[in-house]
Amino acid sequence: MARFAFVLACALALLASSVASGAIVEHSFNVNNLTVTRLCKEQSITVVNGSYPGPTIRVREGDTLVVHVLNQSPYNITIHWHGIFQLLSAWADGPAYVTQCPILPGHKYTYRFKITGQEGTLWWHAHVSWLRATVHGALIIHPKAGRSFPFPKPYKEIPIILGEWWNGNVVDIENEGLATGIAPNNSNAYSINGLPGDLYDCSQNQTYQVKVVKGKTYLLRIINAALNNQLFYKIANHNMTVVAIDATYTTPYITDVVVVAPGQTTDVLITANQQIGSYYMAATPYMSANINFDNTTTRGIIVYENSTSSSPIMPALPNPGDTPTAHKFNTNITGLAGGPQWVPVPTNVDEHMFVTVGVNLELCPVNATCQGPFNNKLSASMNNESFQLPTNLSMMQAQFYNVSGIYTTNFPDQPAVKFDYTDSNISLDLSLIYAPKSTKVKTLKFNSTVEIVLQNTAFLAIENHPIHLHGFNFHVLAQGFGNYDPINDPKKFNLVNPQIRNTIGVPVGGWAVIRFTANNPGMWFMHCHLDVHLPWGLGMVFEVENGPTPWVLSPPPADLPQC
Repeated sequence: MARFAFVLACALALLASSVASGAIVEHSFNVNNLTVTRLCKEQSITVVNGSYPGPTIRVREGDTLVVHVLNQSPYNITIHWHGIFQLLSAWADGPAYVTQCPILPGHKYTYRFKITGQEGTLWWHAHVSWLRATVHGALIIHPKAGRSFPFPKPYKEIPIILGEWWNGNVVDIENEGLATGIAPNNSNAYSINGLPGDLYDCSQNQTYQVKVVKGKTYLLRIINAALNNQLFYKIANHNMTVVAIDATYTTPYITDVVVVAPGQTTDVLITANQQIGSYYMAATPYMSANINFDNTTTRGIIVYENSTSSSPIMPALPNPGDTPTAHKFNTNITGLAGGPQWVPVPTNVDEHMFVTVGVNLELCPVNATCQGPFNNKLSASMNNESFQLPTNLSMMQAQFYNVSGIYTTNFPDQPAVKFDYTDSNISLDLSLIYAPKSTKVKTLKFNSTVEIVLQNTAFLAIENHPIHLHGFNFHVLAQGFGNYDPINDPKKFNLVNPQIRNTIGVPVGGWAVIRFTANNPGMWFMHCHLDVHLPWGLGMVFEVENGPTPWVLSPPPADLPQC
């Protein structure tokens, strides 16, 4: 009881501080279609305010952000504020059919929420269909006025949004894949701030460039907005110092390569300390699975002031399957214990979960033709439950109004059948590989602390899955390869200064252990951030119950979209 009272007092203090200060920052998002030219052809894409990527939003910790979204596109739309806690504003989180129904064409909705206890680089993106391929932008949270970064102030800040491009309509491409039961077409290019770079056809003049001054230090805010690929990022002849991930500060970590999964952000400092000239920055995929993928490279150019070089230096990039380099980067980062917005690891765990993640099969519907393995459809699951979104009411409306029949509260704490999860011999085991469709949630008491072992499985293709949790950050206690060992692996837990994230790449053929406190009532999606896997069912939802006043789910806004 004493622990609960202490945690509640801290939460109330945090809420009070956010209410007591901060500006109101207001934006209007007009979602419409735009015709652009990429890779030698014109393409109609869905964007915000006529720009790709969309507008960068800049706020300070403690501000209230108000965004009026008018959907003038031909598609349903929602906007997710990736990584925002949404304390007492769960109706603004944005995942379609979880916290809201989509904004229909011609309709509008206003997102309103406070930025509480967060600083750094986050982002916003569409959370329906594959529209986030082009509907996305940076969300940068600066410290409150009078407060500073826990590192030397940079000369300039530069958002670096890594994207993925298709020569085609992404909605149609996704739907075609779902209809046939196989993976949709791979992308045709990657991009830096919307530009593919000069390694692609017709792209010599579509290469991102940034000018730097010799001797100055710059803060690059790197965001992986790609749909389906993790990426290596390097700058020729320049080291980078990682100072934050997913809007949480880290112990400074010097590296020549950054690995960033879809959904993740990484803030790095670079100093222009090389000879005056020009240097390529480049991003290329980290692909841990033995499957077809877009094996191309996007690049931009860093140009020193007064440079006359017309031949930028190219960095040596890792091979796509370089798991050791990726794992080294992902495990060497630690949190900045005691730094701004630092949250210690909760020590008393109320809920223990063991959750398998991976790809599965779904039986082909009667009278249909499916092109997946054994003439079935590709699917995906957590704990062998393949998540299916409702369509006639959002899950949080059902929670608030106590509507039955939308979801059930029996998501399992562990898989029903235990097996050798990472044994490649189970890849096509028909006794294990089929996962039933369901809309199951795990109900959590307010302020309960949850520890989850995320265990990769070897069905069909062993792959690193970036798992994103809405509404909360979590401490990454440990990660490794093979099957999680409940006896020996807890001895490896970092309970002092673990990294804090909202998206974790579960190692290929391995596991990760995360821990968070469910201190906000509502419905919170946890899912794979490879968008190819999300409609297949690689997700689940946490239902967090109300706590004492004021920690109760408020009524939905009057303009909440209806299904």
